[in-house]
This record gives sequence, C-alpha cells and structure tokens, in this order.
Amino acid sequence: MPWATASITSYSRGDRRVSACRATVCASAMAFAGWGLLAILERRTLNARKVWTVLAVIACTTSLGSPLSSGIGVGAKLGLASLHLVVGATVILGLRRTALSAAERC
Repeated sequence: MPWATASITSYSRGDRRVSACRATVCASAMAFAGWGLLAILERRTLNARKVWTVLAVIACTTSLGSPLSSGIGVGAKLGLASLHLVVGATVILGLRRTALSAAERC
C-alpha cells in the first residue's frame, strides 16, 4: 500500500521505509508494556499513578532522541517528533486515567 508508507531518507543508512502498520504495531507494543508496568506498580507502590506518569514522560522524552539526532531532513524530524509526542501523550493520558488510586485499591 503506497499510501500507507512514508519514505524516510537517512544519510548514513540510505532509504528506509516506515509503514503505518509497523508504526501501529510498535506503538501498541509500547502501550502494552506501559500498561504492564502500571499494573506492577499498582501492586507494589502506594502512588503508582504518579510514579508511572513520571516514568512514562521520561520514556517519551527519551524516544525523541532517535528522530531528532538521526541524519534526516528537518521535515522528517518534525514529522517523527510530532508522531512520537502524539502517541506518547495519548498513551500517557489514556493509561493514567485507568490507574487506581491508593484509596480505590484498598
């Protein structure tokens, strides 16, 4: 499907294609990993929501290093960074709402 593929040119590695399916699978895998971490934190800590939110924001910020530091054009950098931020904000805000407070767990 050519309409579901973005061509990203990296000066160090040549032409790389990122499909919408691959991006969706990667984002879903990270969301499930975050959900699992949230479930573990809910069982082990009193303030799981706050701890998880801080860790998720750090992970989202760290994930921006790859698109911003690679040898691609400015437009591709902005596109990838905005995609990372949109997915990160959606996952963080969505999963944060599902976290149980300490009072709800007792």
